[in-house]
Formats: sequence, C-alpha cells, structure tokens
Amino acid sequence: MNARTSAGARTRARELLVQALYQKQIAGHDCAELLRQFHEQAAYERVDQAFFDETLREICRDQADLESTIADIADRPVAQLDPVELAILLVGAHELRDRIDVPYRVVINESVNLARRFGAADSHKYINACLDRAAQALRTVETQADGSG
Repeated sequence: MNARTSAGARTRARELLVQALYQKQIAGHDCAELLRQFHEQAAYERVDQAFFDETLREICRDQADLESTIADIADRPVAQLDPVELAILLVGAHELRDRIDVPYRVVINESVNLARRFGAADSHKYINACLDRAAQALRTVETQADGSG
C-alpha cells in the first residue's frame, strides 16, 4: 500500500470506528459483536483493518479512562454529549493518548472531518476545541515544539 492509499484506508477506518462506537452506545453491543458485524461489511475491505481492529479493542477496553479524559476537556458531562460527538472524541482522545505515531494535528484534523461528515452543523468546532485542549494536556512536548502550546 502506498502512503496515499494507506492514509485513505486509515481515514476510512476512523469512519467505521465512529459508526461502531455510536452503535455500541445506542445498541449496547460489546466489542466482539461489533468486530464480527463490521468484519462482515463490504466497507471493511477498504479500511486499514489492523488499525480498526486494534483501535476498537483498545477503546472498548479503556473507555472509562478515555471518558475521564474527555470529561476533563469537555464543557459538559460526558453523559450529555451527543453520541456522535462522544464517538469522535473517544477516537481522538485514544489517538492523542496512545498513538504517539500519529501527529496531534493529524488527529485533530481527522476528527474535525469526521464531525463535519457525521456530526451536527457546528459540532466540528466543538470537536476541534476539545481535542486542542486534549493535545495541550496529552502531547505537551509536541504542541510546545510546534509553537501552539
């Protein structure tokens, strides 16, 4: 896979992650069930499958800790967040905290694009603000070196 294809496959994996995490909230499916269902979808063939599987498992395992991180950066309780916004913030917070190989600006940009695609009218602004605060806290060295911290 070349870099362009790989980046597109990773973006598509994030889109499926948001859908899976939304479904987890709404239908209450566990991680194993979500993996089974999403592996059967045609869209799964076009994503970075290893990234999707690993990230979904890690978010499911660490969801309480990630929600605690989100609670620290959000202006309202996690329970009051829109399910799409929470799904996007879970992916973004996970990547900021646990995927240091992904630059924080990429995490924020991808999350903002997800909010534009799946969220309410201005949710991308909220996602941007929350993840910017998270990046300042979780990636202090990176954000300071970049001159934004």
